[in-house]
Order: sequence, then structure tokens, then C-alpha cells
Amino acid sequence: MEKAEIKDRIREAMELRELTQSELSEKAKIDKGQLSSYLSGKYKPRQRNIEALAKTLNVDEAWLMGFDSPMEPQLANISNENRFNSDDERTLILSYRKLNDKNKKKCYIYTNTLLTNQQMEDELIVKAAHKYANVDVTEEMKQHADDIMNNPSEWE
Repeated sequence: MEKAEIKDRIREAMELRELTQSELSEKAKIDKGQLSSYLSGKYKPRQRNIEALAKTLNVDEAWLMGFDSPMEPQLANISNENRFNSDDERTLILSYRKLNDKNKKKCYIYTNTLLTNQQMEDELIVKAAHKYANVDVTEEMKQHADDIMNNPSEWE
């Protein structure tokens, strides 16, 4: 069986990941001229650029080099942080990876704001229940309040 051309594999992965040549160059930190040479077939990338392209395109290096192997990186080569718990999580992470640095920062700030608000809302419910009692809320009191709030029989 004939090995596929790396230029064709790069193009296929770019299309699948919806990346332009300019975006791929920026994210993989590869000179635009070099990437253009790879895509035209004039030159083949060196190993460090194959690694950068595979990582950026989220594909297996062997597949990218044209070998008959799965396109997706093998799980053994992926850190736990890159495994997804759900389709929604996968979509969010892959979308995040497509963002430029400016928008990644906005996403980070927005996510932290959401988490802070969520934490404040969780704490506010417990503290509100004890506000008029002039009592410092303990962890035991918080747990007791949660138990009551989450027990449907308490609301019948």
C-alpha cells in the first residue's frame, strides 16, 4: 500500500479542524513560507515541525506523515487533560483551541467570572438562611442547610 503525502494529510486535517493556512502557521509557530512549502509539496517538514503540526491539528504524527494509522492521536499519547468527559466538553475544548490568544484570554476571564458567581450563589443561599440569627456559619451548618434544601420530604 502506498503511503499518503504529508501535504495532503495536512490539508485534510486543516479542513477538518476548520483552520486556515495563516491560523495553522500562527498556532503551530511555523513560518508561513515554510508551511506553504509543505502544502505545495516542495519540502517535507522536519520532525519538530511535524510534532507542532500534529499537536495543533490534534492528529496522530504517524497519520500526518502518511502512514496507515488512525487519524486521532492514540489515547496512550494524550494526557488526562485532553480526554473528554462528554461531547459538550470535547466541543468546548476544540472550539477553545481554535481561538486566537486575545479571545482565549476573554474566554478565561469569562469562565472564571462564571465560576466565581456560581460559588457566590452557593454560599449566599446558606448565609441568607442564617443572616438574621447573627450567627457565624460553620461547615456543619452549611451541610445541614444543604441537606434540608435537597430533601424533597422537607417541602411537602
